[in-house]
Amino acid sequence: MKPVSKIQWGGPNMIRSELIQKLAMTNPGLSQQDIEAIISTFFDEITNRLAANGRVELRGFGAFSTRARDARTGRNPRTGELVDVDAKRVPYFKPGKEMRARLNV
Repeated sequence: MKPVSKIQWGGPNMIRSELIQKLAMTNPGLSQQDIEAIISTFFDEITNRLAANGRVELRGFGAFSTRARDARTGRNPRTGELVDVDAKRVPYFKPGKEMRARLNV
């Protein structure tokens, strides 16, 4: 684990380990293992709900859902060969009103 003083917050991307470190800094009463368990449970529950064709709404943040994609004919970018792409569901996120307001200050 990196020393907290050397972590640069506010970069363009945040990875899972940085999120855990940030939460550990702001919640000193929780162990890193507890925070990792919380984060894993949070993401697993969102994934499980979406897999069951459900929806997860976090007020002020946004809503996770899935969208259906029809079967289509695609193209292999390497060879240019036509390939059949099966129908599938893909995850979709719609930001909430408060998040849009914070992003567009």
